[in-house]
Amino acid sequence: MQQIYVNMYIRNKVWYNVPVEAGLEKLILDREGNGTSMEHYYQPEIECASREQIRAWQDERLVKTVKRVYENVEFYKKKMDEKGIRPEDIRSADDLCKLPFLTKDDLRDAYPYGLLARPLSDCVRIQSTSGTTGRRVVAFYTQNDIDLWEDCCARAIAAAGGTTEDVVHVCYGYGLFTGGPGLNGGSHKIGSLTLPMSSGNTERQIQFMCDLGSTILCCTPSYAAYLAESVWERGLQNQIKLKAGIFGAEAWTEEMRRDIEEKLGIKAYDIYGLTEISGPGVSFECSAQTGMHINEDHFIAEVIDPKTGEVLPDGEKGELVFTSITKEAFPLIRYRTRDICILSHEKCSCGRTHVKMTKPLGRSDDMLIVKGVNVFPSQIETVLLNQGYPANYQIIVGRKNNSDTIEVQVEMTQEMFSDNAGVVAEREKKLVDALKAMLGIYVKVSLVNPKTIARSEGKAVRVIDQRNLYQN
Repeated sequence: MQQIYVNMYIRNKVWYNVPVEAGLEKLILDREGNGTSMEHYYQPEIECASREQIRAWQDERLVKTVKRVYENVEFYKKKMDEKGIRPEDIRSADDLCKLPFLTKDDLRDAYPYGLLARPLSDCVRIQSTSGTTGRRVVAFYTQNDIDLWEDCCARAIAAAGGTTEDVVHVCYGYGLFTGGPGLNGGSHKIGSLTLPMSSGNTERQIQFMCDLGSTILCCTPSYAAYLAESVWERGLQNQIKLKAGIFGAEAWTEEMRRDIEEKLGIKAYDIYGLTEISGPGVSFECSAQTGMHINEDHFIAEVIDPKTGEVLPDGEKGELVFTSITKEAFPLIRYRTRDICILSHEKCSCGRTHVKMTKPLGRSDDMLIVKGVNVFPSQIETVLLNQGYPANYQIIVGRKNNSDTIEVQVEMTQEMFSDNAGVVAEREKKLVDALKAMLGIYVKVSLVNPKTIARSEGKAVRVIDQRNLYQN
């Protein structure tokens, strides 16, 4: 547990990095009362460090990381040798652009141990994402990696107002998914009472929320919206004590944010991360909610032109690229996230000095995020082909009552076609089960008559996303 700090803004005077003492918590919660507002920090000396200090950390850590991966990871050595780059060519973050990019395909090709930078005996945990054809992306962690990851999540919780007096209700998934473990560890670092609820079982979620007085909710935004509706349906809105929510793992609109905030009576904060880099906590929103601060002491962010790879300046929209500079077991160099966003170094009213990124504004690949799960059309196609169906299908993604829906419409072949409803229903159920095994989520399947799905002379339109989540 670490002392929490705040900035106090009282009648236009500012006191920086004031320790939270007994009796201050009520004032902290009353951000709009009596002309007083407060900003919480977990590690103020890092979160509010000068730009010069942040750059010095990045330069030093990048040089050490590049040298270490070159000497210990054959995959990186080969990539750098192919470009004629030696570790001594990297003297500062200015030289980052000399290094080759890393993609998700590279991670799959290196599965499982090809990118491991420390002996397996030093590693204490893995986390994993879903794979397109059963081959997973596996990320490794030393104990120090976990400690630093939890620090990042603690910063996010503190930014949402979290203190030792809070009850943090974590209903992200646990297991291989990074959401639950990350926020769980961050809550421990803060010293909050942590409820490791995991996802699902809404009745139990609401019972614990009411009985144990949960104050900070951590889950996907779609599940937060569902919880809000469930609370209102049961008439329990006056029995919950939530003040904030930390929501991530899927795209969500500002309209959805406001709806959740109104129904739960909270302030909703965004959080961003990806398993390949560490998990949630790579960046997080502060009270200003004008972007998410990237933890630049651990990650160097770039935005590139997705077609040319050219590094773009602040304010330009492009593909987000991350380099890990403190990871021991699984450091990734110039990893292409495929998320489209904008970076900004504009001064933030919260006092933090780390660069901010917008919410993802789209994708440079065909990946969908449905119910917090990464879904590639190629995964679905693999299942269909394995079950003997032709590659004539459409994926329709929607949102009903703030919860994602996904349907796959699949053409039957002439041989499969039947006017027997029972036979069709049985075939659909078999596909539903196969897709659930591949993706981990329920997908509605509709078998349609041959020649039903429109053909295209150009690139086939495989995905229809009706959610309108990405706002430009």
